[in-house]
Amino acid sequence: MKKLLCALATTLAVGSALAWPDKPVTLLVPFPPGGSTDLIARSLAPKLQEKLGGTFLVENKAGAGGTVGATAAKRSAPDGYTVFVTSLGPLVIGPHLLKNLGYDPLKDFDYITVAVQAPNVLAVPAASPHKTLADVLAYQKANPGKMTFASAGNGTSDHLTAELFWQQTGTTASHIPYKGGAPAMTDLLGGQVDATFMNINTGLANIKAGKLRALAVTGTKRSPLLPEVPTLEELGVKGATVYSWQAFAAPKGLPADLKAKLYDAIVAGLNDPAIKAKLLELGFEIVGNTPEQFTAYQASEFARWKKVIEVGKITAD
Repeated sequence: MKKLLCALATTLAVGSALAWPDKPVTLLVPFPPGGSTDLIARSLAPKLQEKLGGTFLVENKAGAGGTVGATAAKRSAPDGYTVFVTSLGPLVIGPHLLKNLGYDPLKDFDYITVAVQAPNVLAVPAASPHKTLADVLAYQKANPGKMTFASAGNGTSDHLTAELFWQQTGTTASHIPYKGGAPAMTDLLGGQVDATFMNINTGLANIKAGKLRALAVTGTKRSPLLPEVPTLEELGVKGATVYSWQAFAAPKGLPADLKAKLYDAIVAGLNDPAIKAKLLELGFEIVGNTPEQFTAYQASEFARWKKVIEVGKITAD
């Protein structure tokens, strides 16, 4: 009888996998609508429907830097009907800043692919006396702690990039956290703060309009959107290459065949000419790495930001 029940369970599991998706699939985004992660989910949802059949719906479950949504994703069944679309925050930053998380970012998810990445850009107001990165470094060394750097909040990508920059250059400055990117941008444009490391697609319009001056990008190579702006590496700053990224994962235990189907469909969507052109225009670089590569990358990013946060004595408050 026990063998019969096991065989029946196996048959049902195989049958459900073969029939997948026979009900709506939720793309769970742990942030409000309108941000970069939400954009990636909504851009790819129609392509996933087209390639896999069924219906793919975006659900936004925001809170606590994305960790509320991550907890909800972890608690979902690993049956292919919940796909977690996230930024790096809940996976490699939040776990070092927040206590009593409802998930373990290294153990509770199956990693499918990093979809896109985007470098940050060091920007100053157009009226700033700092014309180059060398100017910024010289000023910081001559005036420790005096130069102000805005961020969208403690523990955000722009904050941690600045912290990493200071650690790698042996300089200090003042971090000014705001409640979101919009007020930080307003004060930067108004000259109330001296500089920021912002995501390239956040700052691009104001850089192109001449309201901000881009001094360096944090990528491994120059951005095609700002080809005249050198990388930090080019300018002699080592170990401060940073990308923000958006990725697809699932609750731990996703059947291998469903993971493979999702991976193939996501990568196909990213490389669809219309979607690819739109994403590149917005400042995203297509990644589409394998589940194995994403798993290794997740582990290295987790360790890297843990060190930056500990050395910088950064807290979420």
